[in-house]
Amino acid sequence: MRRSSLQTSAIGALVAAASLLVVALPSTTAGASPSSAAAPGQPAPPPRAGALPAQLTPAQQKGLLTRAGADRAATARAIGLSGKEQLVPRSVLKDADGTVHTRYERTFDGIPVLGGDLVVHSSASGAVKSVTRATQARITVPSTTPVRSAASATRSSLARAKGFGIAKTAPAGAPRAVVWAGTGRPVLAWETVINGIQDDGAPSELHVITHGTTGAELHRYDGVRKGTGHSQHSGPVTVGSSRFGSFFNLTDNGRGSHRTLDLNGKWGWDAVGTVLTDTDDVWGDGTASNRQTDGVDAAYGAQVTWDYFAEKHNRYGLRNDGDGGTSRIHYGTDYRSAFWQDSCFCVTHGDGGTAPHTSLDVTAHEWAHGLTAQTAKLYYFGEAGGLAEASSDIFATAVEFHADNDHDPGDYIIKEKVDTAGWPWMVRNMDRPSKTAMHTDYWHPRIDSGRRDWYMAGPANHWFYLLSEGSGAKTVNGVQYDSPTHDGLPVARIGRAAAERIWYRALTVYMTSTTNYAGARTATLAAAADLYGVGSTVHKRVTDAWGAVNVGQRSGNPTPRPPGPEFENITDHPLTGTPAQAVSSITVSGVPGNAPNILTIDTNVMLASTADLELIAPDGTVYPIAGAYGGIEGPNLYQGTVAVDASAEVANGTWKLRATKGPYEGAAGYIDSWKLYF
Repeated sequence: MRRSSLQTSAIGALVAAASLLVVALPSTTAGASPSSAAAPGQPAPPPRAGALPAQLTPAQQKGLLTRAGADRAATARAIGLSGKEQLVPRSVLKDADGTVHTRYERTFDGIPVLGGDLVVHSSASGAVKSVTRATQARITVPSTTPVRSAASATRSSLARAKGFGIAKTAPAGAPRAVVWAGTGRPVLAWETVINGIQDDGAPSELHVITHGTTGAELHRYDGVRKGTGHSQHSGPVTVGSSRFGSFFNLTDNGRGSHRTLDLNGKWGWDAVGTVLTDTDDVWGDGTASNRQTDGVDAAYGAQVTWDYFAEKHNRYGLRNDGDGGTSRIHYGTDYRSAFWQDSCFCVTHGDGGTAPHTSLDVTAHEWAHGLTAQTAKLYYFGEAGGLAEASSDIFATAVEFHADNDHDPGDYIIKEKVDTAGWPWMVRNMDRPSKTAMHTDYWHPRIDSGRRDWYMAGPANHWFYLLSEGSGAKTVNGVQYDSPTHDGLPVARIGRAAAERIWYRALTVYMTSTTNYAGARTATLAAAADLYGVGSTVHKRVTDAWGAVNVGQRSGNPTPRPPGPEFENITDHPLTGTPAQAVSSITVSGVPGNAPNILTIDTNVMLASTADLELIAPDGTVYPIAGAYGGIEGPNLYQGTVAVDASAEVANGTWKLRATKGPYEGAAGYIDSWKLYF
């Protein structure tokens, strides 16, 4: 294929934060005074240089981590941990002014504490300045020996995995005793990992946390982070390769020895592959029929992601240790997706459709999941999963703009180039996430009820767009956008570069495993304060952008809209006919004016996990309901709260909930109940 040059980087050259406790907010410092201002509609001024990441070699980075390990006992005492608690350093970041941010996991009496991670912020002299904690609870349990046996935890976890449609299940090993501190009071629990195959063919590494006494499920999450869609190619590019005897292999020694492997149709959690080789170092021909082309797309996406983090954030590899990780292509024979997997430190691309899942934004999205896993680790529960998806979208957008590729110009749309196989909700629009039914524009209090990570990502994606480009209609790189706000007030831009810098610092310095939207707001405000000063124009615009997506108030503290009345229908409505369909009605009266732009809907639909759900307004307008594409409490129940922007509709009248199943699924199921919140 024809090549063009690509620059490389040398390694050496709202609300109270329920999930984020910052002991001391950084004060205004030289170069970032409250008077630091950007004119309305203009990008932010340069950040305070001392708050930017220091440029470190992998050896220097390793030295910081080694020192953190040596000092961990003294650090534990300095921050007031009990004698039974120990710190386990996971990563270290250093600012240009010498400030060090050390991220720790915790153990209690020798067993891991899930949701107990914290970040210690120290001055250049080593003095502790503040601590960011995933939980405010005191870590203690009366015993470290669970009442229920490990075998019991394995049996129940296997049953749960099968109930969620995971096939070929097998324990990854014996359960481990943990302290679960994700919510409320810490409790002794078992963590069991079940390997298997998800319903779309992706591998599964399901972590199930069960109570050590009652056996009740406390939390679950899958260690495989995946997306959905079909990729297109990025045109002629240069990819890193290495000579091995008379052959070349697709190993990029300039970017942490990143390797690209061919799985040759193998699939499952234990699939292995071989490094792509070639005789003339000319890889692929730009067509899907040439299997090397898939490897070019995967390798290109990985190298552009490496370059972005190296050049913009002085980060060399996801762990900041110079390791480039691995890309794997041709997973399965008709798998149409891609995913990040912690266990292999790799991104895997499927082999289905006319093109595999290797577009630039999709590839960067998956690598960014690896970054999150190495930093904030937003995988535990609640809103954290949505923030993890949003973080990957944010960096996918940043990488796409940074690549400056004529075949795929930067935009604020995720998966716009891929074949969605008739599922438009796979595409994510950051300026108005609700353009597709799987996403919401604004935060609402029950946003995590459906455990829909992509749906929950909407407000953070929207926040990033508003902060980068501002509200209202505009054209960026030839693409037209028109971004609304929750309160109808405008948001002024600070520019994408500043927004990226703030999000990166918030993720890597202040967010933890349990961060929710309130915590994300606090984290980004702390990052903006570090970079631009408390009370600066940038700081205020970060506040305003969160207020615009209904996370806390704006900087001017406008009066929030009071909650409206609720209406409910608890009569069962069975799905009948072919295709099976059920319609339930609610008559709304006494509500003045139009419906709100955050009209929330509680849904309980039994035995219809794959039903399509729609809200029908009194005038007949149909609003597809996000999250109606699979069960969230097993295969027999869809239960959750979603929201739509119904501000164009008169509130009073008859609203309907319609559930429809395809004829191949049979007629079983019924709408159990649903509720509207005005």
